[in-house]
Amino acid sequence: MTGIRALLWLLVCWLTLDPARADQDDARLESLFAALQVAGSAEAAQPIEAEIWRIWGETPDPASARLMRQGSRAMGAGAFPIAVLSFNRLVEREPGFAEAWNRRATLHYLMGNYAASIDDIEHTLELEPRHFGALSGLGLIMLGLDRPAAALRSFEAALAVHPHLPGARTHIVELRRRLDGDPI
Repeated sequence: MTGIRALLWLLVCWLTLDPARADQDDARLESLFAALQVAGSAEAAQPIEAEIWRIWGETPDPASARLMRQGSRAMGAGAFPIAVLSFNRLVEREPGFAEAWNRRATLHYLMGNYAASIDDIEHTLELEPRHFGALSGLGLIMLGLDRPAAALRSFEAALAVHPHLPGARTHIVELRRRLDGDPI
């Protein structure tokens, strides 16, 4: 009976985790990343990936949530100066929040500021080495900089974390052909 009570207690604790404190250190991520590794298809991996993104996006407090929303909306609308201000404030406020760095990296990428994007990706990966979005983004930047070997390494690292990551296999196949001297 003690084992059942312990399991129930763990289940209750897991279900009542404060989502305001979820981020790259959230305990639920371990099982989600393990599930990604054994997902049999892209369709099976999709809800797992979505839950990982949801957890990564959980902000530490309401003010940070507001900055994340403002920055994301502005980025989506192409209002890059507003997005930069929001994400700068978020990174200053929460320097240990990986997704803040990743969102700003994405913004810099969209603005064509690859050096700043790479810097922010490095911060993201220091905080969350499994961030397949950051790894894939780095691959795209390396493609844009015509650095195919670096792009290949980034996409392979992303695929090692998320075996069904959309587009990663295609990039890897094309980059291997290119690096082997075959026409793409």
